[in-house]
Amino acid sequence: MIDVSTYGPWAVIAGGSEGVGASFADQLAAAGLNLLLIARKPGPLEETAEAARAHGVEVRTLALDLTLPDSVKRIQEATADVEVGLLVYNAGANAYGSEFVEGDLERFQQVIDLNITAQLALVQHFGAAMKQRRRGGLLLIGSMAGFMGAAQISIYAAVKAFCRTFAEGLWLEMSDHDVDVLEFVLGVTRTPAMVRGGLNMDIPGLHVSEPEDVARQALAQLKNGPVQIAEGNQRLIEKRSGHDRATLLREARERSKKMLPPSTS
Repeated sequence: MIDVSTYGPWAVIAGGSEGVGASFADQLAAAGLNLLLIARKPGPLEETAEAARAHGVEVRTLALDLTLPDSVKRIQEATADVEVGLLVYNAGANAYGSEFVEGDLERFQQVIDLNITAQLALVQHFGAAMKQRRRGGLLLIGSMAGFMGAAQISIYAAVKAFCRTFAEGLWLEMSDHDVDVLEFVLGVTRTPAMVRGGLNMDIPGLHVSEPEDVARQALAQLKNGPVQIAEGNQRLIEKRSGHDRATLLREARERSKKMLPPSTS
């Protein structure tokens, strides 16, 4: 499990209220790390915090939207009196889908701000202190969407591709200072958000991960950066990295249609 002397005494989890984020909170609290949990919805956030406190650790919560201009400043203020040894950036869900030329640029910008702008600011802030201490970890949660363009979510796929490349460069920089960097790439995962979205996860041959499993795998792989893939998705990632891009894109679009709710397919 996680070594508190390396990654403690505090961990910050952005996107820490439910699903994979809640699983990170539970497993890190069980390992003895104090937590700052960040998410938009106060209700699920407090429920996850109470469950983590049952492990005997201190848990702070911050209900905020990471796309707002003052969000990073508020996180910095909330952690000014503690030493953060681990940042888990799990806040990167796609909140808007549309064909690009017909879409709302402001809403596309929110996808960029959540996945890139806020993540970069938090990585720089906490990573700088980790570099000085020569210990710590930066765990960034990626997506298979970043390995291939996709209709309706072209911006989301693009920002996830950016994040993976960023993680690789960051890993090179920070490995010289004993700070671990990992992007852990998720496939289809049975999160509350996926369930609320009505996505069909019962397609024959579709691998579906459980939140507690991917959180455990990610923490176990933290020293093995720069990029690791959630179990069961490696073969699909290899296929998505092939060279016949036109064929691969069309095949992936047909597969993704099967997952959509009937009203939107």
